[in-house]
Amino acid sequence: MPRHFIPKKVFFESEALDYPLGRQLHRKLTDMGVPIELITSHNRITIKATSPKEKYILAKSYLAVGVRRTLKFAGCKPSAHYQLPLVTSCPGLCEYCYLQTTLGPQPINRVYVNLEEILATAKQHIEERKPKITKFEGSATSDPVPVEYLSGSLAHTISFFAQEPYGRFRFVTKFADIDSLLTIEHNGHTEIRFSLNTDPVINQYEKGTDSLEDRLQAAAKVAAAGYPIGFLIAPIIIYDKWQADYHHLIIKMAQTLPQNIHLSIELITHRFTTRAKHNIAKVFPNSTLPLDEKERKYKYGQFGYGKYIYPDELMAQVNEFFTQELATYLPQAEVIYLV
Repeated sequence: MPRHFIPKKVFFESEALDYPLGRQLHRKLTDMGVPIELITSHNRITIKATSPKEKYILAKSYLAVGVRRTLKFAGCKPSAHYQLPLVTSCPGLCEYCYLQTTLGPQPINRVYVNLEEILATAKQHIEERKPKITKFEGSATSDPVPVEYLSGSLAHTISFFAQEPYGRFRFVTKFADIDSLLTIEHNGHTEIRFSLNTDPVINQYEKGTDSLEDRLQAAAKVAAAGYPIGFLIAPIIIYDKWQADYHHLIIKMAQTLPQNIHLSIELITHRFTTRAKHNIAKVFPNSTLPLDEKERKYKYGQFGYGKYIYPDELMAQVNEFFTQELATYLPQAEVIYLV
């Protein structure tokens, strides 16, 4: 069954009550009986904990509601032109999460209530690039689905982009609670993607997320609702029997999805930064993630820091394997990129 995120505690920025979404969230969370603490800034929250692991897990169980003050959108290559900051973080406990690098030791889930201001900024970017299509990524620093039943931010954003002939929206999730999005008029302008992996990777490294079966069933519903649909196979981790397991994953995808729809596929191999490795060691001290720098190639990234990726010969194997497998079992899929 799909998971339902219920925060243990909510840090509520007082200024958020000046916005309709803020007042709606306050009422809903109060009715749910969730403890609410009023604060002056969602960026100044201190979690008291006895260890880095406890602080991290508590942060993942908390929710902050606030006003997004930085309305300058970051770039988002190769996924989109811009990030669309609706939400930050997610309640999942994925050991490899790339947000280990950017969100630090207490990655609290955040919902931003000034949604109309955020979408107005998106509108400006769309107008500036016309008649070119401008794409926005809603999952660059988050998984927005677990808090959607509270905020409705995705639904509102999908409706906004449905009316934008030169704007497109896309987001990706590891969660299956998407039924509220199935009846929205989207005009094909929002692409919903699901992050998939092998059962061993999900079971070992993606704690607190929905199962592969639940994600695939949700993807089938999204496809039936007429949305453009895509998948991230990520992170691709090289381990014993990786080829057999990813083969079975692709077979499951082919068996679950209609044959007559277009799919986008993004292939992302496992990578890590020095900072992420340090944080993982503190939060998941018994992790079996492959984090040996000697087995990797160092690559300088677009956001100003370097990361350790698989060496060229392994990347070539990954490319050859997925190219052949996807062409055989999911010929309707378009591979957008492999990194």
